[in-house]
Amino acid sequence: MTLSVSGLNAHYGPAHILFDVGFEVGEGEVVAFLGRNGAGKSTTFRSLVGLVPRREGRILFRGTDIAAKPTHEIARAGLGYVPEDRRIFTDLTVEENLAVGLQPPRPGAPTWTPERLYALFPNLAEMRRRPGGRMSGGEQQMLTIARTLMGNPSLVLLDEPSEGLAPKIVEQMADAILAMKREGLSVLLSEQNLHFARLISDRAYIIETGRIRFGGTMAELAAQPEIRDAYLAV
Repeated sequence: MTLSVSGLNAHYGPAHILFDVGFEVGEGEVVAFLGRNGAGKSTTFRSLVGLVPRREGRILFRGTDIAAKPTHEIARAGLGYVPEDRRIFTDLTVEENLAVGLQPPRPGAPTWTPERLYALFPNLAEMRRRPGGRMSGGEQQMLTIARTLMGNPSLVLLDEPSEGLAPKIVEQMADAILAMKREGLSVLLSEQNLHFARLISDRAYIIETGRIRFGGTMAELAAQPEIRDAYLAV
């Protein structure tokens, strides 16, 4: 098991946001973390990488409990994180952004190079020397994912990867995530777009008001429309 989370609680100041959250991500598996805005998806991801100041619980990543580790140690262990707001270096070119993310290869994880990433994201190959600030939102999203992959993670967290993207770019994003899976990379993505999640995910969890309300395969979720309507319908 790449990631196993149990009893995860998180707080922002006096506000209790996550309540005994638990879930798992297997080797080479794509798992969707579904929920409406404000359900707790991003807080869960930020908790996993140590960006929430107060959190309790067990976070086993490749057999090691990382719950008390600082963010830089979690990243070095091979847990990659692509935040919702992208955070590329707008003054640096595509090539330079990728160079910033470079880390040595690690056992048990796919190894990425700029050329392999250009094959994964052909749009980036056509703009290697373009500054990040002169790219569209979809291109910036691809660049953020590619920069994270340069760290050769064994698991990558994608926070709302399809949000605000044109349908053609969403399709390319789905293809890229499936290609990552074929390389053996584990992926945990937060999503509101159920159609997108169905295209790429093996299993799903639904979170609502900081609590896990469903966990199962995509087929099991499809067979329970009452769950979908209760926790995902707008």
